[in-house]
Amino acid sequence: MSGSATFSVEFFPPKDEVGESRLWESLASLAEVKPDFVSVTYGAGGSTRDRTIRVTAEITRRTGIRTVAHLTCVGATEEQLRATLGRYRSAQIESILALRGDPQGGPSATWESVPGGFDHADQLVSLAVDQGFEVGVAAFPDRHPASKTIDEDIDVLLEKQRRGASFATTQFFFEPDRYFELVAALADRSSDLPIIAGILPITNVKQLERMALLGGTPIPESIRKRVLAVADDANRVREIGIEIAIELGQALLAGGVPGLHFYTMNSASSTLEIVKALGLR
Repeated sequence: MSGSATFSVEFFPPKDEVGESRLWESLASLAEVKPDFVSVTYGAGGSTRDRTIRVTAEITRRTGIRTVAHLTCVGATEEQLRATLGRYRSAQIESILALRGDPQGGPSATWESVPGGFDHADQLVSLAVDQGFEVGVAAFPDRHPASKTIDEDIDVLLEKQRRGASFATTQFFFEPDRYFELVAALADRSSDLPIIAGILPITNVKQLERMALLGGTPIPESIRKRVLAVADDANRVREIGIEIAIELGQALLAGGVPGLHFYTMNSASSTLEIVKALGLR
């Protein structure tokens, strides 16, 4: 995580054959710009675990792109988590994004413990590091929905770093100052943990509202107005979304961000335009 800013993308496991075909098309188009890594998520409550493992392993085999596999504590015992890590290792995946994960009701829902499982991501960090994986974790410029203060989030990140996490990737956000405040707060605690900034290219107004609500990400009024002004024109929404992402990316790069991570929603076209406009490739 040094030198020029990295560029990475995130996908979610497809629900059916049509979705899987779309995913491979998107990855094929992204291959031309060679992302530093691609990550694959779990669904809410760990509901897509088996599909995640299969698709993640297939991405590595088909593209050769470094793959970072998500792993969550949701609905799993320590024994099951060890088995999943073993399957990732067999698929030659060396990097894990260790997350507590969201319950079925979303990040603000009540957490339900599993006997023999973990309740916090730092426990998962320790397990994955002990198994020899490079481990990344999540960070929240707009504060985690379950945290009362940014200091709570900083304490959690520091503990994950102490247990061996070597980088963090943020939830998507829209205000660069929030990112830099998070990095400064870590630096004030003598932490140099690299924080990769997450960017969501806006392509759909309803999708934006839903994801922002679930993740607790505030949408600045200036951005809301720009998007709502063209809400009836899908092409214009996409164009405005690209403009907003480029503006955010430029501000982050100017401030020395170590990497940009794009939440593609399994569509590559907007991300390709943004990455090229930012000069990342």
